[in-house]
Amino acid sequence: MRAAILHDRVAAVARPDESDVLVQVVAVSEALSQLSFEPTVIELGLDLAGVEAGLRRLEPSLVFNLVESVGGHANLIYLAPALLEDLAIPFTGAGTDAMFATSNKLMAKRLMQWNNIPTPDWVVAGTSTRRRSPDLTSTWILKSVWEHASVGLNDGSLVQTASFEDLTNRLEQTQKRLGGACFAEAYIEGREFNLSLLEGTKGPEVIAAAEILFVDFGEGKPRIVGYPAKWDVDSFEYQHTLRTSEIPSCDSELVSELHRIALDCWELFGLRGYARVDFRLDQASQPWVLEVNANPCLSPDAGYAAALLNAGIDFSEAIGRIVSVTQLLGVPLSPTA
Repeated sequence: MRAAILHDRVAAVARPDESDVLVQVVAVSEALSQLSFEPTVIELGLDLAGVEAGLRRLEPSLVFNLVESVGGHANLIYLAPALLEDLAIPFTGAGTDAMFATSNKLMAKRLMQWNNIPTPDWVVAGTSTRRRSPDLTSTWILKSVWEHASVGLNDGSLVQTASFEDLTNRLEQTQKRLGGACFAEAYIEGREFNLSLLEGTKGPEVIAAAEILFVDFGEGKPRIVGYPAKWDVDSFEYQHTLRTSEIPSCDSELVSELHRIALDCWELFGLRGYARVDFRLDQASQPWVLEVNANPCLSPDAGYAAALLNAGIDFSEAIGRIVSVTQLLGVPLSPTA
């Protein structure tokens, strides 16, 4: 059986978050080979016609979609599933609608708010704020609407503002720095959790919950998982932002609530195969969804692989489950179809 592995075209000189997809390609390729597939790697750039021609020549049984951006543009991530849906080729992971809705963080937050899934308040330059609680509005974190892997996120992204005008001015400055749309999200000071999900023949399940620990972060040091914490191996943040699956038994009810909300997110966005949902807890232990990731990183040293290990699931077994769901369900259909 032939399987194509579709991924971003990586420049000769690339950031660590960009080149990491090549690590994922190797891991997935090895797993597919163990599953008796013959993997072929295909790069996706802005030449969609060339990729289409290559896929037609190969005639793969399925495509493992690892695309995180197209032509260096994170907002074009949806083009990969859109092309595969148009070609009627079964592929892993979320369909076009789910990929677009989750990668556009503002759209995701609106959908969650409308469906009573708790997500922090936000502000977009030129609009009014939506406030649920005054104690959530004094500190904000400035984020890109589209970028993934914490691109552009660092200690300077956390701001305290004296007025709405001050906040929107900072947003405009950040937008110029990032070169793309951004927003301000109410900062939740508290614990952080990642929940990894994997689909099987009986539907999705939460395979593991992990807590992010900010070790030896002094007073005034922002407790956020920014770009240095993920990609700069020599940084304080990378060495002191730790992941643990050893969650105290007294948190069992909390973990159950996180499971419920994560599965609600899966249902709301129409996810497939695998996903990750990121949470923060406020001082009252109220969970808030920060992000729904429809195609979390599959590198062996990343959080999803760690969750598999904690759940006692071999990486190749997980890839096999994702592939089996793809073969069973075929080409994703729009929820409105």
